[in-house]
Amino acid sequence: MMHLLLDHRPWFRAKRRGYGTGLPIAWQGWLFLALHIAMITGLAILLQGRPVFMTIAVILAGLTPMPLYRAKTEGGWRWQ
Repeated sequence: MMHLLLDHRPWFRAKRRGYGTGLPIAWQGWLFLALHIAMITGLAILLQGRPVFMTIAVILAGLTPMPLYRAKTEGGWRWQ
């Protein structure tokens, strides 16, 4: 599994307009995106009775993997 993360090929396209990551272009990108969505959804369901904790957890879960998205984006992140 570790060699998949060390692969230097991009998993995502750069956005055509704006700043950030576009859609996945490799199966690793699709898997990572699906796991990211599942993690956020799971936290929201698990913590739905505790809105303050849910909000904090969802924001942190949304932001934590951003460095990997950036590192695996074709051409990196820059304003288009």
